Amino acid sequence: MLRASYGGHFSRILEQVATGEEVVISKAGEPVAKVVPLRPKVRRTGRGSLKGRIHLAADFDELPDEIAGAFGMQ
Repeated sequence: MLRASYGGHFSRILEQVATGEEVVISKAGEPVAKVVPLRPKVRRTGRGSLKGRIHLAADFDELPDEIAGAFGMQ
């Protein structure tokens, strides 16, 4: 994370943020703002676009007895 002062460095700050860096802006040595990169949009091609990228364990729907008991489900 870069720390910058107000001194007219806006375009340089934007360049650094565009590369993924967070920048803290200070005035008289006190932080006043943080500029952070926006999250990129997730592009999905439609249903099934994550097929093969997400894997669930075979026992995903099975609740262990100790957890079920803790919730009064036994």
